[in-house]
Amino acid sequence: MREKSFFQILLWYIRGHKKTIIMGSIFIGIFAMVFSLYSLELEPVLYASFLSAIIAFIFIAYDLIKYYKKHNDLCILEKKINIGLDKLPVANNLIEADYQNILQTLYEQSTDLISNIDIKQTEMVDYYTLWAHQIKTPIAAMRLILQSEYTEQNKELLEQVFKIEQYVEMVLGYLKIDNNSSDLVLKKYNLLEIIKQVIRKYAHVFIRKNIALDLKEMDCTVLTDEKWLVFVIEQILWNALKYTSSGKISIYMEDISQKVLVIEDTGSGIAEEDLPRIFERGFTGYNGRMDKKATGIGLYLCKKILDKLSHTISITSKVNVGTKVKINLSSIKTIIE
Repeated sequence: MREKSFFQILLWYIRGHKKTIIMGSIFIGIFAMVFSLYSLELEPVLYASFLSAIIAFIFIAYDLIKYYKKHNDLCILEKKINIGLDKLPVANNLIEADYQNILQTLYEQSTDLISNIDIKQTEMVDYYTLWAHQIKTPIAAMRLILQSEYTEQNKELLEQVFKIEQYVEMVLGYLKIDNNSSDLVLKKYNLLEIIKQVIRKYAHVFIRKNIALDLKEMDCTVLTDEKWLVFVIEQILWNALKYTSSGKISIYMEDISQKVLVIEDTGSGIAEEDLPRIFERGFTGYNGRMDKKATGIGLYLCKKILDKLSHTISITSKVNVGTKVKINLSSIKTIIE
């Protein structure tokens, strides 16, 4: 409900009292015609009409002020509607009271519905979070069994186990990111150390695919959450490795003062028409359709996480040339939710 100007309220007031105004005009016309037919003296009639007009003006002005105030009260109440409807203005008539009763009933029903949905959502998130943590145990066991004998087949199976682990981590990130208790811990961290964590995890993929890594030295401290930033860099580096068959991946600072981290690859690139939608949930684009296994969740989560950390992300790319991801790690307006 948008707060209206006094002129607009006056028009609404006239529209609401249209029948009364028409009826009053008819009465005035009848009296004027009767007085004219009987040739009565006009002076007392005009005097009485003048007094009546003054009284009517005072009454209408008072009623219009009440109407205006009621409109403003309802506008204020609209902004606090999630608190409750107990502060609705007092009903002036039976119809208003009926409308308020209907609103109260609808409010109670919607509150119950939202409460039930929240309970079911919480139960579902708890279940899948528990599942994601429990599945890590058999995955770890599979890894240990496969590592006990280094054969070509086991190496390939270890790669598949690694991918499973990636998807499990993505599920956990997806489940936690919308949770208000997503345990953000904001501290100052050495960016190079965070990047090295991620590189150590993906070192075997670099070796297996024979992709060079160009990691520039950087002396940069950032205010961030280590766990979530590691998750973001992992997702971006994993995408770079997945869509790069040869060449190199470069990681460097483009603007040290603004703390802009760049992760650049020489992979297949992203189609120009796909770039505006890459951060949408579930959008896979041309590469995803070719890959058949892309989920369209990774970059969506990265954007959402970085928004929470008040960091920003942008991507430029050319097909068959490569992709450049820029993460602005400055924390000017960090908000802890």
